[in-house]
Amino acid sequence: MSIKIAGGKKEDGIVVGNSYDKYAAKNPIVRWMMNGFESSLSDLVAKAAPQTIHEIGCGEGYWVIRWNKQGLNARGSDFSSQVIEMAIDNAAEAKITHSVFKSRSIYDLNRVEDSADLIVCCEVLEHLENPEAGLKSLKEIAKDYVILSVPREPLWCALNLARGKYIKNLGNTPGHLQHWSKSNFIKLVEKYFTIVEVKSPLPWTMLLCRQR
Repeated sequence: MSIKIAGGKKEDGIVVGNSYDKYAAKNPIVRWMMNGFESSLSDLVAKAAPQTIHEIGCGEGYWVIRWNKQGLNARGSDFSSQVIEMAIDNAAEAKITHSVFKSRSIYDLNRVEDSADLIVCCEVLEHLENPEAGLKSLKEIAKDYVILSVPREPLWCALNLARGKYIKNLGNTPGHLQHWSKSNFIKLVEKYFTIVEVKSPLPWTMLLCRQR
């Protein structure tokens, strides 16, 4: 599924969306890594078996569109109005006519409008100045399950350096403010949720959690 992407756009000085369409990448190594990510996420969604899904930080809408095409009741939000406009266009291209996207910061979520059986928040927390406030906000709206993923450090930066990317920043991807090893991320999340399962698709840490 090919989608319109942000391609490095910034909003309020923050890099938004995806710099390239990683889901349609031709590079065999990137393709292998994305297959691992997709397989892990799909497996955890199936285990949660939700009636409703809300993806926080949905970007250009890849997963929300995919879930809707699979017959799931999914919607998404993102702080960036630019990427939400792209998500709406991508949904229209995919023949999804009902409204599934809105612009909203993770810090501004509320239980009445944003709750769902499954909250998905992948590749978001590392971008936040205050990730604990983000987790508290997710806890407020989670009815049952939560799926979280972040880059696994220092592996993420090392792999960027190995492919000659972001050398001046020691391999740190633009916009990544937080860096967690698998164990440190688990310790952080355990403060807010019960962890049901841990997956490690290279080079991420992905957790299936449950509301306490």
